[in-house]
Amino acid sequence: MCRWLAYSGSPLLLKEALYTPAHSMIDQSLHSRLGAETTNGDGFGVGWYGDDPIPGVFHSTEPAWNDQNLHELANHISSSRFFMHIRAAIGSAVQQTNCHPFRHENWLFMHNGYINELATIKRDLILAIDPSLFAKIQGQTDTEVLFYLALTFGLQDDPLGAIEEAIGFIEAVAERHSVPHPFQGTIATTDGDRTWAVRYSSEGNSRTLYYTTDVPTLREMYPERQLLQEVSVDARLIVSEPLGDVEGVWNAVPEATCGVVAHGHDEMRAFRPKTPATSVPVGA
Repeated sequence: MCRWLAYSGSPLLLKEALYTPAHSMIDQSLHSRLGAETTNGDGFGVGWYGDDPIPGVFHSTEPAWNDQNLHELANHISSSRFFMHIRAAIGSAVQQTNCHPFRHENWLFMHNGYINELATIKRDLILAIDPSLFAKIQGQTDTEVLFYLALTFGLQDDPLGAIEEAIGFIEAVAERHSVPHPFQGTIATTDGDRTWAVRYSSEGNSRTLYYTTDVPTLREMYPERQLLQEVSVDARLIVSEPLGDVEGVWNAVPEATCGVVAHGHDEMRAFRPKTPATSVPVGA
């Protein structure tokens, strides 16, 4: 599969999350411990917010450990909210248009996992995407299909509800085609102000997802760590797998759960896929 990271808080130099930790994203691109594959070398992407509400994105088909441009960017860009995704392709080409995170206006979206037997149900899924969004699809991945389905079902107004409807629709289409366990994975999306992170699979055995303990608690536990003194009290990292082994830092997100990170008002909500509220056209 893939590995991903989502940061929010006071502005942080990208290298502090991508390169500095003992088991950083760059290390995970070669030595993942909890992923389906040890190596995630089929490209990567970074998305970050600055003064403009539209995030910047940088995608490359190079392995993350081998891309000097990423190293340069990470040493010079600070952001209060950024995503990184390292890719292990399963069925789609290694090309920039297939690299996460995907962007639409002020939104970023990324995913670790898969839609099972996508080729069997892709036509029905694609035809359900709103016509105004259809032409914006550039790549081949199941994640991009999921993103535009979520946008179709109202991601910009109700992110959690839209993702629940998108996956509920995928499961309903899969059932009609006798596709078992149609969805697997973890999802992150943000509008630049809040981040939503989902852990869910149709079979109830989802990919791993972790979040950091709140900063005030970590400061008490590790007063000698300078970075903890520098970041804001609402700083959070959400990751596919921990960036290190320091005790008390990493907490597993429960199965079928959505975490919402919003300026210190973080919360966990149950995640329950559901049939879309409005009828959706699909192929005959």
